[in-house]
Amino acid sequence: MDVVHGRRRGVTERAGLKADCANCLGLCCVALPFAESADFAFDKGAGEPCRNLLADFRCGIHADLRRRGFAGCTVFDCFGAGQKVSRETFAGRDWRADPGLARRMSEVFPVMRGLHELLWYLDEAVAMPAAAPVRDELRRAFDEVDRLTLGGPEEVAAVDVAAVRDRVNALLLRASELARAAVPGRRRNRRGADLIGARLKGADLRGACLRGAYLIAADLRGADLRSADLIGADLRDADLRGADLTGCLFLTQAQLNSARGDAATRLPAALERPAHW
Repeated sequence: MDVVHGRRRGVTERAGLKADCANCLGLCCVALPFAESADFAFDKGAGEPCRNLLADFRCGIHADLRRRGFAGCTVFDCFGAGQKVSRETFAGRDWRADPGLARRMSEVFPVMRGLHELLWYLDEAVAMPAAAPVRDELRRAFDEVDRLTLGGPEEVAAVDVAAVRDRVNALLLRASELARAAVPGRRRNRRGADLIGARLKGADLRGACLRGAYLIAADLRGADLRSADLIGADLRDADLRGADLTGCLFLTQAQLNSARGDAATRLPAALERPAHW
């Protein structure tokens, strides 16, 4: 376990980068737009409250989202940006009492989410034993991104997340390379590969680079994904039943939520087994 800024960093220290809906003003149900599709039952514009949002900012159909046509909601993860924007950036102000506030929050929330996602990855990279050669740089990058999240609404909204991501990604890639170098044998490089529907049942993917790979509906039953880099991989409807994901790199809850798995799927300690599995 590494120590960062005087705190023990690890799974328990990532709570601030996980959604806390009880301390959020329902921002994902207000700020984000969605179009009627297989994932959403109706259209909704940015800044427009979802008709399923209750007075206490909870979802009125949360326990039944998939059956009611809102599978897209079940795979979304704000990485803790919701409570940050609600309680810190806007100091708990209720957007319902100010017609212009929902619009401003809608501008800030996606930016904050992007920054919090980068913090999630950096937090994980800092804790990697193999990343020791770049740990100081990772810490500085974490602090830099963290400072960007602490500005006022106008400051946060003005952040160029794409530029920040480009800078951070070079470090994350280096940390990934160091971690995967310890895996014996041939390590596959399938970065950005089109693996839609691929038959990878039982495949040995230890240490593979699957960054940005399209694994939509891929058959990964029983596959060994330990130490595989999954940052940005599209796992929608991927079959992860019985797969081993322990120790894989940069996997997020949203990716897991979009896939299919079962009780035999082995997960990283920081993530939870999706309720629909």
